[in-house]
Amino acid sequence: MNINDIKDNLENKVKNNYKPNSTKKKVLLGVIVVLLGALGLEVSNTDFNLNDLSKVKRDIDGNVVTDGTGKGTDEYNCADFKTQTQAQKFYKNAGGVSKDTNRLDGDKNGIACQDLPK
Repeated sequence: MNINDIKDNLENKVKNNYKPNSTKKKVLLGVIVVLLGALGLEVSNTDFNLNDLSKVKRDIDGNVVTDGTGKGTDEYNCADFKTQTQAQKFYKNAGGVSKDTNRLDGDKNGIACQDLPK
């Protein structure tokens, strides 16, 4: 046996050890990939809604910022409401003039989406 044969034999053994050729290795590799993905999400403080795979928003304290529809509370505009009454209710619940992150009240008079029908 010459040096090239020994080298080739050793390279083949190394390659075969890294291939997931058994069920146990494949399962272990899958678990490792899932755990690394979860660790990445945890480190980046990112969560996803599994119903529609949308990103879940959180406030500074880590609380989920949503109204239950999967839409963040700061992602609304007047077109999301059928009536001015619906928009006004949402606007008041969101904090009114002082916390109008959606800019539903453009002139800041306390009345949201004035162009919508009552």
